[in-house]
Amino acid sequence: MEALETISTRALSELGKGSRGRVIKITATGELRRRLLDMGVVPGTEVAVAGAALLGDPIEVKVKGYHLSLRKKEAAAIFVDLLK
Repeated sequence: MEALETISTRALSELGKGSRGRVIKITATGELRRRLLDMGVVPGTEVAVAGAALLGDPIEVKVKGYHLSLRKKEAAAIFVDLLK
């Protein structure tokens, strides 16, 4: 079984405000993948959902002490293990 099949693994785009997780995989490719990695979204990093725009896109996440806005499509390429 792959880690993505476990019950505690979700795409970052599926998490609600206040949810936290540890990045386990980034499925984005090309320029988007490079940009996410450059911004500190790397496997092993803890991320927390700080909020979302009125219609739910973009979402705001806290990564390494700063806030980052991501489109839902971008957040869907980031998989996290949920943290309590």
